[in-house]
Amino acid sequence: MKKVLVFLAVLVAVVLFAADPNVLVDATIGEPDTLDPHLAYDTASGEVIYQVYENLIQYKGSSLSEFLPRLATEVPSVENGLITDGGKTYIFPIRKGVKFHNGNDLTPEDVEYSFERGLLYSPAGGPMWMLWYAIFGKYSVADLVEEVAGKPYDELVDENGEPLPEYKDVFVKVYTDYIDPAIEVDGDNVVFHLVRPYSPFLNILAQGSSWSAILDKEWSIEVGLWDGKADTWWKWYDQRKEESPIYDKAMGTGPYKFVEWDRTQQKVVLEANENYWREPAKIKKVIIWGIDEFSTRKAMLEKGDADIAYIPTQYLDQVRGNPDIEIIEGLPTLSVTVLAFNWTIREGSKYVGSGKLDGNGIPLDFFNDVHARKAIAYVINYDAIISDVLKGFGKRVPTALPEGLLGYDPTLPLYNFNLVKARQELMQAWNGEAWKKGFKFGVAYNLGNEARQRAAEMVKMYLEMLSPKIKIDVVGLQWPTFLDATKRGELPIFILGWLADFPDPDNFIFTYYDSKGDYSGRQGAKFREFVSTPRPELGGKSLDELIETASAEIDSAKRAELYAKVQKFVVENAISVPLYQPIAVRVHRKWLKGWYHNPMRPGDDYYAYYFEGK
Repeated sequence: MKKVLVFLAVLVAVVLFAADPNVLVDATIGEPDTLDPHLAYDTASGEVIYQVYENLIQYKGSSLSEFLPRLATEVPSVENGLITDGGKTYIFPIRKGVKFHNGNDLTPEDVEYSFERGLLYSPAGGPMWMLWYAIFGKYSVADLVEEVAGKPYDELVDENGEPLPEYKDVFVKVYTDYIDPAIEVDGDNVVFHLVRPYSPFLNILAQGSSWSAILDKEWSIEVGLWDGKADTWWKWYDQRKEESPIYDKAMGTGPYKFVEWDRTQQKVVLEANENYWREPAKIKKVIIWGIDEFSTRKAMLEKGDADIAYIPTQYLDQVRGNPDIEIIEGLPTLSVTVLAFNWTIREGSKYVGSGKLDGNGIPLDFFNDVHARKAIAYVINYDAIISDVLKGFGKRVPTALPEGLLGYDPTLPLYNFNLVKARQELMQAWNGEAWKKGFKFGVAYNLGNEARQRAAEMVKMYLEMLSPKIKIDVVGLQWPTFLDATKRGELPIFILGWLADFPDPDNFIFTYYDSKGDYSGRQGAKFREFVSTPRPELGGKSLDELIETASAEIDSAKRAELYAKVQKFVVENAISVPLYQPIAVRVHRKWLKGWYHNPMRPGDDYYAYYFEGK
């Protein structure tokens, strides 16, 4: 009955827009995590930010390596003189005549402020590490503070996060002597000074990268972001998600204005910016609607109440043959979905039962044992997920590095579904105590993602099949709740995908396997200790050191060899378990025109769309 009521409520809500050629309804799953561009690090958030904000440059159509100017009037290159100093200086001439949605003019100072605010905010688990690494060769403002002060950040501040009196000058110096000179205004230009050449820099700045979106400095300060001063920035450092003044609001220069984010209905409403510096968007209103129930999305698409719908590949056959629906298959992706382990689960987690190895829970470091990790790797029926759930729209990969990038090695071994080996591993886990006593923990997935749901259910079904002493709870969570639980380190295992931030192997290898990578915090302190400790099998280096050596290597062949060594170690130690690399499918009404594929885009480019025959 509940599903019926949800279905009817949604249909009543959209019927007014069904035949309106000025309104586009995108029926998807979930909702944004945050609208703050410097914290947003998921596709649901990025899709909204993509429409409202703009970057200095953009990808050229479907290309992953060619760029066009956006808020800059030229794409820097050595040939046009805008990349100098051996690749360490990038000059961006800023476009004139562009206005923010509130009517303010875009200026070079807005660009400078946007990047400086993001670097100083430096939220844990956010995307700003990319700009930190590209510009400074570090991963956060805390790293720079520590280098300047010679002590860890936490030892330099009081319980309120304020610098201790003897270190306040250090914090001011971090801005005045390092961050401010690295991004400077020079007339109509904004100039970036990198500490060393970094070839993916333009990819990190391109449209689709929310972390490089341009904010209005005046508006940002008015709503409560960093005030632009050198002696206050730490007040905003690592501000929590809901505390950000732009957590649930957005205001940029883009083709669409932000109107509303209805959290109750998981609905975002956008309207065309009629004062856009290019031609205004042809479609005047966009509704991005998170509808987790597939049958509702399907009915909306079939009736024309939705123009775009997320159709899981296992249900494609249910919409085939409809003459009004277009299905585009076989689209390449730069993405991998991985089951990862939390080696040190957060104290107080509700997903660990008793928190002890007593048959009613697991200890917080349960997955610090390689045999526990391998047991999970053997209870996943990977081929069934790909064939039954994804309907063949996926492929197996040995690690979190997708096929298509440098270093991908199809000869590496794969873990396969094998309950005999799973039992053998469990009998060795925790010196046999895991098998003897049994255990209990919870596996969560984000609602609406049936492939991840199936993987979670497999963990439960096959582990419980091995022994009556094993109990697994499967829990479906709304996307923001699920994401928060992973960030807080509460989930024993978690299933997450990674869509490339930029098309380079470092973006995947670093993210999943380095102690400073984005998923590091979700995998716990013992994971970080493991990958940062020198090991004989790695020639006396740590996995961290090997990854960072590979990222800096300019010889492609040598770089590929280094990544092969990294991945061999990852597989042998079951650091995480790649489930599949998806093959993308696109489904929309045939009256929607203008769609194009670019795997670096976080969702749709509504500005490119128009209706024909709606």
